[in-house]
Amino acid sequence: MGIRVAVAGASGYAGGELLRLLAGHPEFDLVAATAHASAGRPVAAVHPQLAGLDLVFGATDPTTLADADLVFLALPHGQSAALAAALPTTVKVVDLGADHRLRDADAWARYYGGDHAGAWTYGLPELPGQRAAIAAADRVASTGCYAVATTLALAPLIAAGAVFSTDVVVVAASGTSGAGRAAKPHLLGSEVMGDLSPYKVGAHQHVPEIKQATGATSLSFTPVLAPMPRGILATVTAVPTGDADPREVLAEAYADEPFVHLLPEGAWPHTAATAGGNSCHLQATVDADSGRVIVVSAIDNLGKGAAGQAVQNANLMFDHPEITGLSGFGVAP
Repeated sequence: MGIRVAVAGASGYAGGELLRLLAGHPEFDLVAATAHASAGRPVAAVHPQLAGLDLVFGATDPTTLADADLVFLALPHGQSAALAAALPTTVKVVDLGADHRLRDADAWARYYGGDHAGAWTYGLPELPGQRAAIAAADRVASTGCYAVATTLALAPLIAAGAVFSTDVVVVAASGTSGAGRAAKPHLLGSEVMGDLSPYKVGAHQHVPEIKQATGATSLSFTPVLAPMPRGILATVTAVPTGDADPREVLAEAYADEPFVHLLPEGAWPHTAATAGGNSCHLQATVDADSGRVIVVSAIDNLGKGAAGQAVQNANLMFDHPEITGLSGFGVAP
């Protein structure tokens, strides 16, 4: 028997992607998947892409999950903390929600509301020092999807002193799966297709997480809903401090990273190239007119932005190579 793994909130899009990855993982044995309204239904009835996975959704409660060695929480924001607190301390937990990402209780109250549950180890292995911290942790808070796309583009530049931490501007387009699976009128196909629409402009909940992870002190963030099921394309701009080549900074930072790829000069990231994989594609340049540094980042919001990142963290927590059960290659066309 391998490591016994359970997924809470497995009926959602991120939960379904987790089930897909775990079903093919050589070291993790998927023993339980839980849901709320879908409890009692076969997994394949909710996720037809998982036909052949002989598993029925259980109820989302601690008794269903307590026998696992590892539990992934793929629950709506604000619902993870209470469930995690009820699990035995012997169970390792990776939370895909926001409950334990932020260190600042005031930032939590401002962007999410309610009580702050406290911060866990932040689950982005590519940040300096985080790989070792994740490997030593029993509780890990995986990143937000917009946060990982932006952080991987920006953090090395701030850390190297190549750009100022102030006046960072991000415009990022996301596929509709980032909004979750709940039925919402504005996410109907007839509303989304043929349209781009900004939302939560100037007040998106990933702003404090991005600032915390990158060291940015001033951030303008505009998310855009795009007519595609999955993927994020983030355009990140900042003011340079001098003449440092942003491509050289990123190349040095990610030279040995298995999932972060700085594309050849002149090649620009696009979301389809990362679909189905755990990769992040980056490209950087300096704007010929304004002089601002521009970094474009592409990820699969359900891959490196959610389920893939969570599995990457879990691999580290159980001393497996972090690429185990994951692919950095996308699926195309």
